[in-house]
Amino acid sequence: MASEMIVNHQEKAFALLQADAEKILKLIKVQMENLTMPQCPLYEEVLDTQMFGLSREIEFAVRLGLIEVRDGKAILDKLERELSALHEASIRK
Repeated sequence: MASEMIVNHQEKAFALLQADAEKILKLIKVQMENLTMPQCPLYEEVLDTQMFGLSREIEFAVRLGLIEVRDGKAILDKLERELSALHEASIRK
């Protein structure tokens, strides 16, 4: 029973972190579609703040043993790749 509860908490933690990463990605997509100004200082500051917050959430979940370091890194790496692709696409417009 206890191991099921641990697995449930781990799955919830991972899902919440992925959801937060998806929210950041949606913010970026809206920015790119509406303003097309990825070099805007305010935009960059918001992005940096959001990414920093997500990295801290991931670090906390790792410290609690809810996710593995590699899984947290995978969430950040995937988000960074997607953000990079969006940025490249906006520049090409």
